[in-house]
Amino acid sequence: MDPDLRALITGSSRGIGLAITEKLAASGYEVILNYAHDDERAEEAVHRLSSTGVQASAIRADVTDEEDVHRLFSSAGPIGLLVNNVGDFLFRPLLATTKQEWDRIIASNLTSTFLCCREVIPAMRKRQSGRIINIASMNAEAVRPTPNTLPYAIAKAGIVRLTKTLARTEGRFGIRVNAVAPGFVEGSEHTPPEVTERIPLRRLARPEEIADAVLFLERASYVTGVVLDVHGGAFL
Repeated sequence: MDPDLRALITGSSRGIGLAITEKLAASGYEVILNYAHDDERAEEAVHRLSSTGVQASAIRADVTDEEDVHRLFSSAGPIGLLVNNVGDFLFRPLLATTKQEWDRIIASNLTSTFLCCREVIPAMRKRQSGRIINIASMNAEAVRPTPNTLPYAIAKAGIVRLTKTLARTEGRFGIRVNAVAPGFVEGSEHTPPEVTERIPLRRLARPEEIADAVLFLERASYVTGVVLDVHGGAFL
């Protein structure tokens, strides 16, 4: 298959990552799932996608680990689209946050994105073509900070800066780099029940609606360096 129609999605055995994978598969992409722990869930996703005629595979790799990232991309082969979706969440006051928790949140969100971008860009430069879409968060650029989410918000803010910087430096190589910034999404265990009252649309996002935004940025061939908010107007 044409490398431009091959997509690798990190953290894609469930949730938003799986919804993105399914949306891309339905649009004719060969999809490569990445996961770190749940072999059974990843195998089920690959089986379900493959049964519909989609070319799908899964590679287990810890994208916070430099050697694992190198192995992941070596195994995946040429890809036209990288979606950096991995990212743990932590809701905790700063004074109760341990160094280990800080390191884990920064690594899973920001370090993983850095390592994957650094790994894939040389091949994209060589082909003079490629797209990278990073999953940020509405917390990254919120005018009003959200308490108890400091390491997560800092990591996602770093993703926004990384996205815009790479869009600036890699555009001359035919590489577009954008980000999607979700708000509150169905299925998250960290979403308080009363939060819908603060959202103009009065509901949570469905994972497939975040995937719609990813597909839009993938198809928008003259868009780069954009952070697309998908939060139902939560910060209006």
